[in-house]
Amino acid sequence: MKKIHSKDFKVKPGKKVKIKDLPTKIDLGAGKKKIEEELRKVRRKIAEIQTKIYASGTPAVYIGIQGMDTAGKDSLIREVFKDINPSGIEVYDFKKPTPLEHAHDFIWRHYITLPERGKFGIHNRTHYEDVLIARIHPQLVLNQKIYGIDKLEDIDDKFWKKRFRQIRDFEKLQVENGMKMFKFFLHLSKEEQKYRFLRRIRREDKQWKFNAADLKERSYWDDYQKAYEDVLNETSTSYAPWYVIPADDKPTARLIVAKILLDELKKLDVDFPKLSDEEKAKFESYKQALENE
Repeated sequence: MKKIHSKDFKVKPGKKVKIKDLPTKIDLGAGKKKIEEELRKVRRKIAEIQTKIYASGTPAVYIGIQGMDTAGKDSLIREVFKDINPSGIEVYDFKKPTPLEHAHDFIWRHYITLPERGKFGIHNRTHYEDVLIARIHPQLVLNQKIYGIDKLEDIDDKFWKKRFRQIRDFEKLQVENGMKMFKFFLHLSKEEQKYRFLRRIRREDKQWKFNAADLKERSYWDDYQKAYEDVLNETSTSYAPWYVIPADDKPTARLIVAKILLDELKKLDVDFPKLSDEEKAKFESYKQALENE
């Protein structure tokens, strides 16, 4: 199997990417069984590191996952993180904003669900929805009732540049306060999305996941690709880089995400809390008390 290197999938800050040049599929030189076997090994190692993070109470680890409909976000979360102790991980799946969420700035609902130190926090869809979906459907911005933004003409290039800057500032604040941030874009081809939609329609156990509105969004495919390209170029930074994951093959995408996480988490200086001599002496007395029962 080919080695997976984080740098091969990272969007380098300052270096513009063209989304059409980014692959949606990659051959690791191994079959599905071998890839899934490797994933099991990697995710166990991730769980071992997360246990140390949880025990030491630092840092917080944020994992944001974006992608077009059917890109495999849900199944990736299930397969990559299934070995982690539930006490040390929180998953949030963001849907249409509520009236309360609309009454605050666009990052607020994401900010209040960020992981506390010592935990993993996974966001299935992220604060980037407001420069993706809202970019395609600017009426959603008007629904937020932002003072001074009264009509569609107010939502111009300057507005979006400001939002990108606000996102960079938000992420920088988190990193400077001890958070480790990962952002994954599951890059799916239009052909593969068509196949997955048809599979949802044909299979009774998948039909519940199908939404007719998804087909309408598919008609904006080119617009979404341009919006994602702008996101990658405007918000991949040294402190919070984007990783573009070829997503046409789900097992391969899961392994790549897991391997990137493992390689980066191994760089952290975390371990189980060390006991003082006084504390060790107490544990010896606890042990003797139990053995003498």
